[in-house]
Amino acid sequence: MDSIDIARLQVYFRAKFGLENLTVRARANKDDSAEVYFGDEFMGVLFKDDEDGDVSFDFNMAILEIDLPARADS
Repeated sequence: MDSIDIARLQVYFRAKFGLENLTVRARANKDDSAEVYFGDEFMGVLFKDDEDGDVSFDFNMAILEIDLPARADS
């Protein structure tokens, strides 16, 4: 993913979620993806798909159960 894609995606994420400390960063030795951080916390990976001339971006974020709040019983 080039620096122009990364900058555009960072603007998009910041505007969409209202988070100025959200950053999109290039990955070492990878040109098809970038990483998303909230401050210093890694949030997930963005992949670029430009198959058949239609460009899209896929955001993949894993959420561990131990990071979730306790269940609220009904």
